[in-house]
Amino acid sequence: MNYDHYEALQISRDGRILTVCINRPEAKNAVNPQLHDEFSRIFYDIDRDRETDVVILSSSGGAFCAGGDIPWLQSLHGDPVATAETIHNDRKIQNSMLDLEKPIIAKVVGPAVGLGCSLALFCDFIYATPNARFADPHVAVGLVAGDGGALIWPQLVGYARAKRYLLTGDPISGEDAAAIGLITEAVPAELLDETVQAMAERLANGALHSIKWTKASINAGLKVIANAVIDRAAAFENVTMLLQDHGIALEAFKNRERPKFIGK
Repeated sequence: MNYDHYEALQISRDGRILTVCINRPEAKNAVNPQLHDEFSRIFYDIDRDRETDVVILSSSGGAFCAGGDIPWLQSLHGDPVATAETIHNDRKIQNSMLDLEKPIIAKVVGPAVGLGCSLALFCDFIYATPNARFADPHVAVGLVAGDGGALIWPQLVGYARAKRYLLTGDPISGEDAAAIGLITEAVPAELLDETVQAMAERLANGALHSIKWTKASINAGLKVIANAVIDRAAAFENVTMLLQDHGIALEAFKNRERPKFIGK
C-alpha cells in the first residue's frame, strides 16, 4: 500500500507495524480541512493494506491533537452545506476506526482535545503520559459532542462519569484517565515509546487472526450502540454548528474571553 498522497498524516512502517503520525506541530496538531479529510480515508486504506497488522497512532511535537482549528470552524459557521460535509467526514472516521479489525494503539503526549480526544479513545490501547490531557469540550464552544465523544465515553467510564466530563467539557489528566478506565495506562514520558513499541510487537507476533477477530467481536456490540448514537449526535452537532451560540464561542475563544451564551 502506498501512502505517499498523505501529507498532514506522516506514515512510516516498521515491519508489519504502521505508524500514523499527526503532523501539524506548528498548530498543536489541530484539525484543519486537510487533516480531517486524510483521517476520513486513512483507516479504510489501512484495512486494505495486506502488509500491516498493527497500527500506532501518534503525533509530532508536544500535543497529540488540540481539536478543531478555530479559523476552519469559523469558516464553517452558518454554512449548512459545509457543516453537513464536515459531519459526514466525522462519521467516516468513526465508522472506519470501529470497522478496522487490526488493533490500533494510541500514543498520547500533551492535549487530546475534541476530535483529537475521540481519535485516541477509539483506539484499542491508549497509552499516555501522566500529565497528558483528555477533553471533549464541544459544549464549551456551543456544540454537541458529535464526533464520537457521546458514544465512546459512556462505554469506557459509565454514564455518570461520562456526563460529568461531556456536559462540562472539563479536562482529565492521563493519570486520572487511567485510574477511571478511560485509557489503558499512564506511562512516564521516558518509557512511553518503549511501552507502545513493546505492545505493538507483541500483537504483531501474536495469533493475528485470533486477535483481529476478537477485536471485531468486541466492536460488534459497540457498533450496535454506535448505530443508535452516532446519527443523532451528528445531526444535533450539525444544527449547533449553525447557531449563534457557536459563533459567540468561537469569537470569544479567539479573543481569549469567556463566551456569553444567549441560548440561540
